[in-house]
Amino acid sequence: MSDVRGETWLWLAQRISAAVLAVAVAVHLGGIIFAVQGGLTAAEIAGRVGGSLGWGAFYGVFVAAAAVHAPIGIRTVLGELTPLRASSVNVIAALFSLWLLLAGFAAVRAIYRLGAP
Repeated sequence: MSDVRGETWLWLAQRISAAVLAVAVAVHLGGIIFAVQGGLTAAEIAGRVGGSLGWGAFYGVFVAAAAVHAPIGIRTVLGELTPLRASSVNVIAALFSLWLLLAGFAAVRAIYRLGAP
């Protein structure tokens, strides 16, 4: 794959993940506002969200979108503002993406288990 083609795919992936994140953040914040105004505590919210396959899937997509979006941005910033070689920048971005995936899915799993029977 040519460098221009690869950069184009990264650009597209970041824009698509941004669109997913925009919806996910709106749903997440809307849910929090709705729940808090209804008088629910954090423990009650976790109890309702925990064990729900739907919410687990939603937050899994949220994590995946963040793990695509953020490392591409970090890659761009590091590439433009540091003397690091492109290969080093790519490794850093890939490791950051992996960390986001692992930490994010661990958090989703932990929340899901709160309500699991």
